[in-house]
Amino acid sequence: MLNYVCSTHFWGPVSNFGIPIAAVMDTQKSPELISGKMTGALVVYSATFMRYALAVQPKNYLLFLCHFVNEGAQLTQGYRYLQYHKMGGKEEQLRQKAESGVKGAVGKVESEVGKAVEKVKDAVGK
Repeated sequence: MLNYVCSTHFWGPVSNFGIPIAAVMDTQKSPELISGKMTGALVVYSATFMRYALAVQPKNYLLFLCHFVNEGAQLTQGYRYLQYHKMGGKEEQLRQKAESGVKGAVGKVESEVGKAVEKVKDAVGK
């Protein structure tokens, strides 16, 4: 076990796990921040190194797992990119923002009118 922990078969994948961790965390961010070209490159990169991890002797299953997680995260990001930029996601998001902005403005106006009506009622009642 000590030989394995002190080898590059262990520390290479462990140090490389920052990439899939960042990719998984990025799935929670806005899709407008996703780079289509970078996502495509990372999909190819992870697929290539998944194959490499199984081609070396002895097989490096930890490296395979690292790139498998990254492949899944990058494919998710690729889908989010396509949905946002090519399948109408951007327009839908803008429509929702506009609707919520209008509702917020109407709510503010209603609140101000309500306050004004109360002031008038108080003035008339005196």
